[in-house]
Amino acid sequence: MDKSKNASYQAGEAKGQVQEKAGNLADKASNATQSAKESCQEAGQQMKDKAQGACDAVKDKVGANK
Repeated sequence: MDKSKNASYQAGEAKGQVQEKAGNLADKASNATQSAKESCQEAGQQMKDKAQGACDAVKDKVGANK
């Protein structure tokens, strides 16, 4: 293989490696985003449940939960 073909081949190899790494980073970022979204949703649900429990406790205390 002459030098220009070898250089072209190596450039193509490098480009492919960069594209693969970029794809992997994008996948990791997407997974991290999804995980954060799920964590926020879970925290929100827990807060909602606690607030509902507190509201029910107040209603029971004042007799409004009948």
